[in-house]
Amino acid sequence: MKPKIFIDGEHGTTGLQIRSRLSRRDDIDLISIPEAERRNDAMREDKLNEADIAILCLPDTASRQAMGMLGGSNSTRVIDTSTAFRTDAGWTYGFAEMERTQAGKIAGARFVANPGCYPTGAIALIRPLRMAGLLPSDYPVTVNAVSGYTGGGKQLIAKMEDEAHAEHIDAPHFAYALSLRHKHLPEMQQHGLLERTPLFSPSVGRFAQGMIVQVPLHLDLLTGNTTLADVHEILNAHYAGQSFVEVATLEECGSSERINAEALAGQDNMRLFVCGNPEGPHVNLVALLDNLGKGASGAAVQNMDLMLAG
Repeated sequence: MKPKIFIDGEHGTTGLQIRSRLSRRDDIDLISIPEAERRNDAMREDKLNEADIAILCLPDTASRQAMGMLGGSNSTRVIDTSTAFRTDAGWTYGFAEMERTQAGKIAGARFVANPGCYPTGAIALIRPLRMAGLLPSDYPVTVNAVSGYTGGGKQLIAKMEDEAHAEHIDAPHFAYALSLRHKHLPEMQQHGLLERTPLFSPSVGRFAQGMIVQVPLHLDLLTGNTTLADVHEILNAHYAGQSFVEVATLEECGSSERINAEALAGQDNMRLFVCGNPEGPHVNLVALLDNLGKGASGAAVQNMDLMLAG
């Protein structure tokens, strides 16, 4: 019998992308409710308890509500794409490449918290350096990033695309979270193994999908006499053999004049770059991904596949 998959919130931005990926597959049974019934809690509860794996594509409060709908004797496994459970000790963090054992943890987990798009890039760059002891736990990490506007969901998409919208945004690029508070900070800090809360400066560009996350570092504040090549070696070794995360060669990093935020739009992988002057005092770490691919829907499908295989 094929495993039953239910996407709760399938008509939202992330849910639609997940459904598009899964609708082409014949190895699963995708169960659904009509869009007109998406707020029918009784129908949602039935589908949640019928599913082998439920993928929640909901706001935080609605995700918590959905978890309350699972019966006590129910065995439904859950992937949640909200921020509700990403730092919860009872949930497995769904970044499979975070460390060598993480994919196995996801495969055996009942509850998996899908990472945020910005944290996926930031943690991918930071955690291997922390694990290797190159980056001190109290380093004052700065994360600068730009995302495609689909990361803001249907409301931001409408504001960016609909010129008749009352709150239409015509800016080609804008910074936000200017108060330096953002919902992704707790998971960046926890899963980045940092004592200090990172200084995070996100922004949005006038493009639908794609993302660049940058983490600039002072080499003289790292452990020992660390060089740009040392940083590259750590990242390259950490992600060697991974299917969804690739580290660009030093030759490519050195010869690249620019990194296009849309280069991986529509794809579910991520590329990491170690940029800077080999003789200089700084290094700029760059993660390139699709905010709806490896940063959201693609990651959810990857986690689902790991859970089904486990």
